[in-house]
Amino acid sequence: MTSEQITNTGSVMANHGSIQTPAQTQLRQNGSSNGGPSERKCDLRWRPAMLHPASLRVLLPWLTSIIGIASALCLVIAWFPSTVWNTPIVSSDAPAHYYFIRRLLDEGLGAALHLWPHNSFYPPLFHVCAYFVIKIAALFGVQCSIYAAFNITWIIASGVIFPSGMLVLCRYFLQRWNRGNPIPRISQASSTPESSSVSESSNVSNQQVSSAVNRQYNATFDATFVLQNLIGLFVPVLAVSSVCHPYGLLNAGPLIAFGFATSLLPFLIAATLRLFDAIAAREHIVKWLVITAVAGVVCLVAHPRIAFTYALILVPFIVLRLPWKLILGAFIAMCVGAVAFVALMLTSFKSDRWANPASWFHSHQPSKNLWESISFCFTDGLDGFPAILFALLLIAGTVAAFVCAFRRAAVRSSDSLSAAVSTVAPAFSADADALVSDAAVSLVSASDLPTASCSDAADVSLSAPSEPSRPRRNDRLRDVIALTAAFLLVTLVYVCTVTLVGALPNIISSPWYRDENRIMTMLPLVALPLLVIGVNALSECVSVCAASASFVPSASSFSAKNSASSVPSLSSASAVSSVKNVSFASNWIGPIAAFLVIAILAVSAQIVCPSRTAARDAIIAHSSLNQSNPNEQLTEQKITVLRKVMERTGTQATIISDPLNGSMYAETLFNASMLYPIINARTDVPSVPFGKVETAFASGDGQQVLGTVCPLTDAPEYFLTMGDQAQSLQSFPYRAQYDSFHNEELIDAYVDGGTLVKVADYSQYGQGWALYRFGCAD
Repeated sequence: MTSEQITNTGSVMANHGSIQTPAQTQLRQNGSSNGGPSERKCDLRWRPAMLHPASLRVLLPWLTSIIGIASALCLVIAWFPSTVWNTPIVSSDAPAHYYFIRRLLDEGLGAALHLWPHNSFYPPLFHVCAYFVIKIAALFGVQCSIYAAFNITWIIASGVIFPSGMLVLCRYFLQRWNRGNPIPRISQASSTPESSSVSESSNVSNQQVSSAVNRQYNATFDATFVLQNLIGLFVPVLAVSSVCHPYGLLNAGPLIAFGFATSLLPFLIAATLRLFDAIAAREHIVKWLVITAVAGVVCLVAHPRIAFTYALILVPFIVLRLPWKLILGAFIAMCVGAVAFVALMLTSFKSDRWANPASWFHSHQPSKNLWESISFCFTDGLDGFPAILFALLLIAGTVAAFVCAFRRAAVRSSDSLSAAVSTVAPAFSADADALVSDAAVSLVSASDLPTASCSDAADVSLSAPSEPSRPRRNDRLRDVIALTAAFLLVTLVYVCTVTLVGALPNIISSPWYRDENRIMTMLPLVALPLLVIGVNALSECVSVCAASASFVPSASSFSAKNSASSVPSLSSASAVSSVKNVSFASNWIGPIAAFLVIAILAVSAQIVCPSRTAARDAIIAHSSLNQSNPNEQLTEQKITVLRKVMERTGTQATIISDPLNGSMYAETLFNASMLYPIINARTDVPSVPFGKVETAFASGDGQQVLGTVCPLTDAPEYFLTMGDQAQSLQSFPYRAQYDSFHNEELIDAYVDGGTLVKVADYSQYGQGWALYRFGCAD
């Protein structure tokens, strides 16, 4: 081939996706050989294409991750109620969490293993983190209250840890979906003796189109890479868009420890799946086993009950991705854990209804009908238009993912068959090889390129090396099946909890206390990864349709031009132009459409969010001191009375009162020493005073009361009355144990007998409110 022929036809070079003329190529070669100024000028000139592999591919994932997580954090902070920075959340579990932080401050980190008032274990990780927030603030001279430390810890867990974990988990599935997708190359025609009969001009044309096809595959890889990062940009935002988590648990209880464990769980799931990959590849097993074990311990320290959520989501992956021996071992471990859980429940909670599962959770009432509960799962707890869009994307994306996964399996089966045939069939003749070498690019462009996106370019590449047998497992199909199964399992548990009644629903939902709020937290863990995989598959399908539509005219023109020549050859300019058109259509239409849809979903979920707004309003109402009912847990009057009580008793004296009247908040508001700092101090635990004091006080025997109360501490003991129990705590199942503490006739009898001595009257704030001192010898 002469230089004149090259000049006339042009040379297409696949150097960083750029097209250069022969003059430019020759100039660069001369500069390189002579070491002259031309080389230095080229080196000094900024070339963005040269920075693409080294910088963009490294910086873009980090950049999108930071932007996405920062956006999620801003959304959480913007949502967070401002009223709870100075006053506590007035709810059932809130006093316990405040008390646990107070106890760590008073006794140090050694109290982390026995936070309960009766010194038994409670998962301490959230409270330890709040403790460190206070201590770190103190190093900078900032006094951080218990409520502020509580809030900061919740915001970090919900606005940073959880969206980061969901991003790690979703990117894991995206990487597996596009795994084995390197930048393939279409082999150029080589000058062999068998192909010497083909004209040089035909070879040039084929080389040009081959280079253009290579750039098309480069564009495929780039489009996939960009799509992964664009989806990753919105995953943290979507993770904190649903009321399912983290907002629901702050309002329900708040269930802080379980919510903290849920925020950590995506990291544990991702580490476990990496461990499964290591087992399949038989490499780095110890590394990922250690990482998984550490993540598991951290989650269990946050809340051990998160193990049920973890097991429920991992069951499909265990079945589909582990060898049968490990599957058997995993299920044996689950059975052992279930037996241990049943034994713990039987020994910890005494009940005569254990043998009748239908009578469990007898006070539970269904909150949704069947359609409402199912639709809630498919919408991930979103509202209005975002809910509809989420459900449509979830369903359509799941279908598309199955289609793409099956197509990839079919392509791999075809490749395996072709490889088997090629080992048996003899080589074609020289003339046949020459014809095939000319027609190869046309065949690839006409049939393979439009379907490359959906069937994995690496699988249909003419020169892609054959993969080892182990990595060629159909990961796409396994992941789609496992994610779908996990989503359906979570949906089943949710429907059993909020809709169905009877023995079987009670058994299925019992690990989560048949509590809707705990089970809601599982939905984003399975719905978001399934949505991400689905959107990626939809993007591929859109690209296939766009490429197919754009390629039809090009294929026709190729055929017309080739028919005029005795030797099959392609017009290089037309071929390159057509491949460029197919490249844009088949690689960028899908990602652009996916980006727009995900962006619309993420933005609209922040605009239409009545469920999150309702949760925020409920927390504001719970933290307000302006209550219509004067007997609520905390009011302006009760805050005033508790402050006056502390001015009189000090922080060392023990104060006994019905915790359900709000007196327990004096522990964290004013550092009081309340005998009942939380609503459930557990009277069934041996060697603790709570049950003994309640029994003695209800007996009506003054001597028994003094004999039980006076030995509690060396400091004075007081008794405080502040009215009846709060209406918001009427669901507490053990509230009757405190009835004697607000029995006015019993209290008057103790006053008449000298067991109690009134030291302060607060009747101006509420009827019967007063502070008494026990008539001990001290």
